[in-house]
This record gives sequence, C-alpha cells and structure tokens, in this order.
Amino acid sequence: MRVSLQWLRELVSFSATPEELAERLSIAGFEVEALEDLAAQAAGVVVGLVESCLPHPDAQKLRVCRVNVGQGDPLQIVCGAANVRAGIHVPVALVGTTLAAAGLTIKPAQLRGVASSGMICSLAELGLAEASEGIAILEDLLESIPAVGSAVGPCFGLDDVVLELAITANRPDGLSMQGIAREVAALTSGQTALPEVPPGPKAEPLPVDRASQSAIEAGGLFSITALEKVRVGTSPEWLRKRLERSGLRSINSVVDITNLVMLETGQPLHAFDRDKLARLSGGGIDPAKLGLRQAHAGERLVTLDSEARTLSPESLVVTYADRPVALAGVMGGLDEAVDAQTTAVWLEAAMFAPQAVRRSARSVGLRTEASSRFEKGLPREVTLQAADRALALLQQLCGAQVIGRWLHAASLAPAQPLRLRRDALHNLLGPVQSGEEYADLPDARVEQTLTALGCQLEVDAEGWLVTPPPARAGDLQREVDLIEEVARLVGYDHFAAHLPDPIEPGGLDPAQLAERQLRRSLCSSGLQELCSYSLVAAGPERQPLANPLLADYGFLRHSLLEELLAACRRNLQASQPGFWAFEIGTVFARSPELDAPQELQVLAGVIAGTREAEAWRHAGRPAAPDYHQARGVLQRALAEMALIPEDRPLTSRNSVDESLLHPGQAAELVLEGRSIGWFGRLHPDRAEQLDLPEPLYLFELPLAPLLTAATRPQRRQPSFRPFATVPAAERDLAVIVDQAVSSSEVLAAIRKAGKPLLEHAELIDRYTGAQVGEGRCSQAFRLRFRDPQRTLTDGQVEQAHRAITDALASRLKAVLRC
Repeated sequence: MRVSLQWLRELVSFSATPEELAERLSIAGFEVEALEDLAAQAAGVVVGLVESCLPHPDAQKLRVCRVNVGQGDPLQIVCGAANVRAGIHVPVALVGTTLAAAGLTIKPAQLRGVASSGMICSLAELGLAEASEGIAILEDLLESIPAVGSAVGPCFGLDDVVLELAITANRPDGLSMQGIAREVAALTSGQTALPEVPPGPKAEPLPVDRASQSAIEAGGLFSITALEKVRVGTSPEWLRKRLERSGLRSINSVVDITNLVMLETGQPLHAFDRDKLARLSGGGIDPAKLGLRQAHAGERLVTLDSEARTLSPESLVVTYADRPVALAGVMGGLDEAVDAQTTAVWLEAAMFAPQAVRRSARSVGLRTEASSRFEKGLPREVTLQAADRALALLQQLCGAQVIGRWLHAASLAPAQPLRLRRDALHNLLGPVQSGEEYADLPDARVEQTLTALGCQLEVDAEGWLVTPPPARAGDLQREVDLIEEVARLVGYDHFAAHLPDPIEPGGLDPAQLAERQLRRSLCSSGLQELCSYSLVAAGPERQPLANPLLADYGFLRHSLLEELLAACRRNLQASQPGFWAFEIGTVFARSPELDAPQELQVLAGVIAGTREAEAWRHAGRPAAPDYHQARGVLQRALAEMALIPEDRPLTSRNSVDESLLHPGQAAELVLEGRSIGWFGRLHPDRAEQLDLPEPLYLFELPLAPLLTAATRPQRRQPSFRPFATVPAAERDLAVIVDQAVSSSEVLAAIRKAGKPLLEHAELIDRYTGAQVGEGRCSQAFRLRFRDPQRTLTDGQVEQAHRAITDALASRLKAVLRC
C-alpha cells in the first residue's frame, strides 16, 4: 500500500516527521518497506525563462540558449530538443544537481566547443514520464507559471513523501487511506477528519434468480446505482496526482473516481457503460438481467487489460443477460468499459466471498488492486458508504444525475460489544513508565486509542463495553484482542518489564528429551537426518489443500518414504556410493471419525549401498549390507535408548503395502507386546520401477508409541552391577524348530527357563536345508551360566541346561540337533 503523506495529512492531524511516522508504523505492525521522497526527484531544478535561442555554430541539431534562472547572470545552456525556443518557461537543472530518474549529475561541459552550464529538463528526466520527445514547456503543462528561479518540484507535485507499507492478511483496513488515518490517529493522539458522505438514494429490491441469490448471499451484498448525463473527461490534477502517488494511472474521470474511492475507503467499485450493456441484450436496460454465477467451462471474457481469457467453473462472473461482463472482484470486461462517449453509467458496489475471489483470480492468473482487497475480507457496512462517496464525486466532477439504486443483501446481524475489563488490561500489560515512576495506563489513554480506531465505548465501573468499527470487526473479536491493540498503539517499549518471581528455568519435557536422544542415536549409527516438504504433488490417498500456494505442492503427504526414496535415487544417480538417511516428520492420514485429516509424527528411514568410511573393510569394493546388518543399524540406535524391539512376521493386519516390501525379508517390530512399526527390504519389482539398486532397506515407526516406551520410569535408570569374581560356564545349544518360530521366541523361552543361573544367551547360527527337514530350521545359541556367589559344578550347569531343553520341547516342540 502506497500512502501519500500529503493526502494522509488531510485525513488526520499529526506533527511527526516522515521518518518518525515510518518508525512508529513499523513498530505497530505496518512495516514500512520504503520511504520515497518525491522532492528528491527535482531537488536543484528551478523555473527558467529562455531569453534567446540561437543555432549552434558547429552542430545543426543543437541550440545555444540564454536562460534566466532568477539569480545572477543568465546561464548559457546548450540544448538539443527540437521544441526549445525563446520566450518559454522551462525546468532547469543547475550545476551540481543530481537527477535521480535519469541517473545524471549536472556538471559544466563543452558541447562542440560551446560552454554549457546546466540542463533544460524533460518530464522523463524529472521522473514524471517514461519517455519524452522534447523538453517540458511549463506554459503547456501548468495553468499558472511560477516565478522565475522558484523550485519546479511543487508545480508537478514533487513535494510529497510516499510510504510503502506491507499489509498483513489480518488487516484489510490497512489497504485504505481511512484505515491508515485511524491507525496514525491512534499512534500520535491525532484527530481524524474523514470526508463527510451525503446519504445516497433509497434502494429498491434488486430482482435476482435463484443461482444469483446464493452467490450474492455468499458475499453478502450486491448493489447497482444508475446515473445519467455523465460527462466523461480528464480528471482534475489533484485526483490524478493522488492516483499516481498510489501507483495507479489515470484513465478517465469516472474510472479515476472509482479508483480513488477504493484507495480512500478500501472498497473496490466498478462502473459499467449502461448503453453498452443494453446492446448486449439487443433491447432496453433492465436490472433484472444482472446476475452472479460461476463461469461455464470454456466461456470467454475480454478483460480491461485487453486480454481474452478462457474461464473455468472456478471463476465467479457478473453477467448481464447471462453473458459475462466482469470477473467478480477482479477485473471488468472491456466491451462494457466506460470511455469518452459514455453518458450513462451503472455503478456496481458489491461484496464477494474472499475465497471465491481468490479462486477466480488464481484460475485466470490475474491479481489486481481489487482482488487483493476482496481476498482479505471487507466489511459490508462500508460498501454502500463507498458507493455514496463515489456518487458525490461523480455529481461534483462529472455532472452525473442519480436515477436510482437497486440492492440485494443478506441479513446482517448487529455487532455485539466486547467487554474490556480494566483489571484484565492492567494485569496483562503491567504499568507504563512515566519519567522515573511506573503507573497503570490512564483510562483516558485507553479510551483515546480505541476511539481513534473507530471503536464505540461505553464506560462502566468494571471497564468498557467496546463495539469495534466494521473495518476491524474481523480482527477484534475477544477481550485480549482489544488489550493487544492498546499495547501495540501505546508502544510495547513503554510498558515496564517484569520478570516472573520466582524465576524458574525452563526445560524440555521427557518426550522432547527422548526425541532428541533418538535423533542423536540414529546419527551415531550412521544415518543422516533429512527434512522434506510436508506438501507434495497430487497422488492417491493424498489430502488436497483448499488454497495451495503452488500447484505442484497442493497435497498433504501420507508417508515419508516417497520423499526419502526420491532423495535416495537422486544421490545414487549422482555417483554417491550409498544413502543412509532418516526423517522424523508429520504425515496426514484419513480419519473416518474426523472431517479433517489426522496428523501423525513418524520416523522413517532408508539404508541403501555402502558408506565411504567402510570401504576399507572390503578392499575398496562396494559392499551393501545384508538384511541382518541393516536391521542391526536400527537395533543399535534403539538400544542406546534401552529399547530392544522383537521381530515378528508381517501379516495382513499390518498397514503396509504388500507390494512395497520383499515377502521374505520384512518384519514387524514389537515392543512391550505392541507393534511399534516395521523393517524390511524393498521389493525387487518396486526397486526396478523406481530405478533403485538392490538391496535397499526401509523402516517406518510411529513416533508416539516409541517415545512412550522410551520415557517409562526406570527404563533408562542406570544401575550398578559388580564385576563377577567367579568364572562362568558356557554351553552351546542347537535345536530344530518350525521355520515360523522366530529366534526371539526361542530366546524368551531360554531366558525364562534358565533362571536364576543363566546370565546371557545369544543366537549364533541359523540353518535351513534338507538335513533338518522341510519347514524346519536349526537355531544354535550360546549360553553363559554363572552364580555370583560360587563356582558352578558340572551337575548344576547340566541341571539348568536340561531345564532349558525341556521347556523348549514342551513350549515350542523343539528337538535337540545331534
């Protein structure tokens, strides 16, 4: 939003300098991105009178001019403009002047042997035009010629300062001069002087069909005001200057008035040529032929920028006789535009649903001053006031006569006042500093701040009943919002800083500590942490966003593995020997109980290829880990957190895509009797589809059960165990069991049966083949027995060993292997 300081001073009284005002606005939340001093464009340029103009002795196209600049002797200036002549007043840049628009500093010069001291300027060199064919002749541009030697800047409006403000989405009032004026009044304790708007004509009901009625009521209001005997011409200079300083170009008096009112009030308006609309239907003009609907697929509309646009059902259009005449809230149609021959006008003042305007603008790839305001949401109460303001200017500047007004509006609930308690405000904000003392913020300062914003106040013993102005009703909805406004406008730096008493250090909760430890453990096990976008391209089972910023990132991911596999492919194709990585992030899954997708924190990882640090183990040749080595990487990371999950075969009840994992090399991870995820090898067919090498291993674990198990009391509590002072006895045990029996089940049975003498048991071999029979496997274990008090005898060891074999035989139908 470009804010002219001269225009702002007409709306609010304040004494701050432009720099001070920019600082106050930035601190209050309206960031000033640029401060443009227009006077700098013409600093050092004065009004000069060309007393004589003679041909250059050595150049046919140059002229030697004597120019009176009001001080000292006339200057001799060599000029090459074809329109220079004696007796005209011109802008003259004196020696030492820097013309910012031309990037030129004026110095004494010799042009073909003739001295030149200064330069006669064109409008382009003053930054007032993109290009100029000759010098600026003041008699042709100004109604009255200022005195010779006076500054040229004020003659062309170059005596203003323009602030470039960044407006946040929650402050649509900042896109209007009146909204900024109220903000400045609250910041500087100034008084606003907003233009008085005479009431408009009484509105008649606007007849609409059912489709238009639903579209209009979604926005809230649609009105048409008819005017005739309109004189369309060039806008007065003051109006053109306001538009130019706001970044808009002048079109004609009618269009300029609608743009001026939009800048002043924030409400976009649009003017239709009534006679051109009549020609669309081949008959008379009738408000009942107006409509508002979604465009039909393939419908075309030539907009005011002369672009022929193909519309889609996402586009909301204003129609006449069912033909699109405007892209609602974005831009009007060229065929119905007001031009120099227009004598009758329909002035549209309407409200459109922000989401509908946003979709329309995106569907045609067009964003305008109007759409940027509608997208943020505008108050309905301002719409007809803006139309009345435009009517007053059209009557004043264009001689327009009002014929009538038609209106269709949805019912509007009355604004409800908010309770602002005095104690709540003081308790939340604390005292303000006044000199060297601190005191509560005076009631008068609170009332002045809120009143300047346009709030209506009722004072009572408890505090205030505050009715926010319509322009701020969407932003001020709670008591704390009002308190924030007071603090923001008074200035956060004016309130005393109070530290809590007693001061207690903060910290991470157990789950946060466990998550950080998990990340460190995975990294120390050789995996690198990645971070990918949570928004992805379209795909099956992905949740679409209602308003995506980019078409390629308009869906919520439901898995981390796809991005991990894509990153793996990119790295391996870049001649990297391996890719070992993990990510902890959010995925979004469909929930039948909830309308919105359910957010889940998930740990996922990929192990592919070999690490460079391990090349020495294989004589420099690449050697990818096998299934058990890759599974051990994850096991080591979890073991550092005292988590030792068991492996179980994957079944149909597991929520894993069967085509993703190798059927013989995948396992469910079970901890404390509950599943905490899975680990497996990528299916060869899927690896071929994704152009990934074999073997490649994946794992995925929901984070919540993992952290729950990791944070159980005493899980990671260190305990002291003395070193053994007696020798241990080791025995090897080989048993034949069904192939479906996992080694973890056998180990669990061994540990339970071997108590209290069994100190340690581990798997050392697993064999399948013809020697053990089909569907059977041999598993060999190394057992270590020890009694901390005495040396065990062979009989005691044999007794414990026999208890283990008996338990395996009875529970798992295990047979000793000879």
